[in-house]
Amino acid sequence: MDISVYRPGELSAADRAAWTALQSKAHLDGSPELANPFLSPEFTLAVGRCRRGVRIAVAREDGEPAAFFPFQRTATGVGRAVGLGVSDCQGLVHRAGFTWDAQELLQACGLALWEFDHLVAGQAPFEAGAAGTFPSPVMEVDQGYEAYLRGLRARSPKFTRTTLAKERKLGRDTGGVRYVHDERDPAALRTLMTWKSAQYRRTGRSDRFAHAWITHLVQQLFHSRSEPFAGILSVLYADDRPVAAHFGLRSERVLACWFPAYDPAYAKYSPGLILHLRMAEAAAADGIAHLDLGRGQKDYKDSLKTREIAVSEGWVTRRHPIAFGHRAHRAPVRALRNAVLSRPELFESADRILKRMGKIRSSR
Repeated sequence: MDISVYRPGELSAADRAAWTALQSKAHLDGSPELANPFLSPEFTLAVGRCRRGVRIAVAREDGEPAAFFPFQRTATGVGRAVGLGVSDCQGLVHRAGFTWDAQELLQACGLALWEFDHLVAGQAPFEAGAAGTFPSPVMEVDQGYEAYLRGLRARSPKFTRTTLAKERKLGRDTGGVRYVHDERDPAALRTLMTWKSAQYRRTGRSDRFAHAWITHLVQQLFHSRSEPFAGILSVLYADDRPVAAHFGLRSERVLACWFPAYDPAYAKYSPGLILHLRMAEAAAADGIAHLDLGRGQKDYKDSLKTREIAVSEGWVTRRHPIAFGHRAHRAPVRALRNAVLSRPELFESADRILKRMGKIRSSR
């Protein structure tokens, strides 16, 4: 196996096309999880324009690309998944039947370790370093929206009935509801980011859009258009005023949900839930197989999901002092966070404290 490492701008058009082709065939090769847009060349190249240290390892067999491994690297050899912290899907994109040795790959990339928090299933050489595996809910619409809605009614009849009734009431109270699946107005994106920042502050969470590189990344991806990748901004309007919006990424078969938010003034109508149903309908019409709601337990995800896929977090390491030091620093933090998230009594207490802090912060 021949492994070459490239900076984002050094990747040839032929290699990019080969990478996209591997993703397009992934569902036929028994690895549908590799079709996620966070694993696309477009996402890696966009992060590379916002962050230093982005690299792409290309493994070739008989001179032809067989696998692509995007990563970020520090000067000391600490490796992370591309966009760690905002990427909802990570791993090595490969052809059917491809096998690799994690130690050999890390050495070729000049890495002491590689850290991940959303590793897709089926990556055995990396899964050996997983510290935990977590559910990521999905909405399957490959059989069409009507089939999805029938299933939703059967699983959650009260939820479905209430959500559709709220949509009708929103239309009556405001003069009409309109949905745009692929909104191209940058002002709508700015509105979404404003809502999301306020939500982060209100709930005591770290405001991702306070980081200039994340704002720049989202703006870049909003303008990204290739075959089959795109940044998709979906907006629900009431009387031509935006009341809920979502920005995510799509590939040929997957719509990855990323940044949803709504105007709190319309909270009683549950506009975020209405928006997700409209997104599912439009995605099904576009040939999308499923919407990936992302790792994390939320009531709305539990209501909308049809099944769950698994993602893992952890580290793949070489015997190297940098690797030992990094793990010693990061492992306790991850363990504490996951313990809180997995135990309702701890999570509810922590959530109340964060919201109290958020309320104080917002009042200032």
